Amino acid sequence: MLGYSEFYFNVDHGYLEGLVRGFKAGILTSADYVNLAQCETLEDLKLHLQTTDYGNFLANESGPLTISTIDDKLKMKLLTEFHYFRNHAFEPLTTFLNFITYSYMIDNVILLITGTLHQRPIAELVPKCHPLGSFEQMEAVSIASNPTELFNAILVDTPLAAFFQDCLSENDLDEMNIEIMRNKLYKSYLEAFYKFCEKQGGTTAEIMKPILEFEADRRAFIITINSFGTELSKEDREKLYPTCGKLYPEGLHLLANADDYEQVKCAADYYAVSNLIF
Repeated sequence: MLGYSEFYFNVDHGYLEGLVRGFKAGILTSADYVNLAQCETLEDLKLHLQTTDYGNFLANESGPLTISTIDDKLKMKLLTEFHYFRNHAFEPLTTFLNFITYSYMIDNVILLITGTLHQRPIAELVPKCHPLGSFEQMEAVSIASNPTELFNAILVDTPLAAFFQDCLSENDLDEMNIEIMRNKLYKSYLEAFYKFCEKQGGTTAEIMKPILEFEADRRAFIITINSFGTELSKEDREKLYPTCGKLYPEGLHLLANADDYEQVKCAADYYAVSNLIF
């Protein structure tokens, strides 16, 4: 019956495909952007968006509009649609959508830890977190003094636990160790997401693998450049590189041994995509 699997596609995925086609049709057109560029006030922008699929998402805002209000409302619209989509999804789509949220979770954890390090109140930090990356006990992140405590007390029951194994240490959470933890989390996350997409094969692998490869290589370049002038050794730097990009393995080895920007640029010259960037 494998040859007839497409006949049963609508049973699990037909409704969601209809939603996706609807979302695609609702993307703003070039003409919409031309009209938005001609808006002189935020009220003008609101009126034009009402004529699109964004509809009346600002209808309940009676006071003067602000950019932060529009941003918050757009995020809530995205969150509502994303959760609705995920709640109606079947595997492996559910796992794929969960993977999308993990990067926001990582950013939220790092934001809360960094803010706490600078004595910012947690009530001020939480609203700055991306809603797609929220999880239970998120506010308790601020009580941890080292990565092991952070994992055992809070993150062990979250989806990030699977990416945290390489981050466990008793080192205090200063700015350097927080940045190292961020990069280790992203390394584990990108590699896991890449393996998942590779396992799915087909269009998923065809579309997602180049995206994740580019992100892995981008992070490798950023880690290298940001590590210049710090106490991070070349060996420790190389351990932070995601290994699912086009640079793996020779390019990553060149970056690990780079001492300045020019050597980074020389390493990029060997690869078509990064050569164009630099």
